[in-house]
Amino acid sequence: MNFSGKYQVQTQENYEAFMKAVGIPDDVIQKGKDIKGVSEIVQNGKHFKFTITAGSKVIQNEFTLGEECEMEFMTGEKIKAVVQLEGDNKLVTTFKGIKSVTEFNGDTVTSTMTKGDIVFKRISKRI
Repeated sequence: MNFSGKYQVQTQENYEAFMKAVGIPDDVIQKGKDIKGVSEIVQNGKHFKFTITAGSKVIQNEFTLGEECEMEFMTGEKIKAVVQLEGDNKLVTTFKGIKSVTEFNGDTVTSTMTKGDIVFKRISKRI
């Protein structure tokens, strides 16, 4: 399955609780909670480039499935992670006690990040 495309956030659940749990300041949480961010994914075989734009903030991360990489987290912190493909439609990684799952179903992407008992869920649609 090729994941390339542009996707815009439609809905999100537990945004504020998750952002607080990972250390995002309250003023930044309030500014960002209603932004319908856009993710652009370019896939070339096992190599992925994600560009996430939310308002004026842009995060770019690149990785190759199964290989350790350095990525920028939403806090601005650089983290090391290994992204794996589960089945043929899920990208999964764990870093800093957070499990991230990005599942592709047709034109819909469901992303969840779990830290402890807080599950942040975001649903995006291809644009």
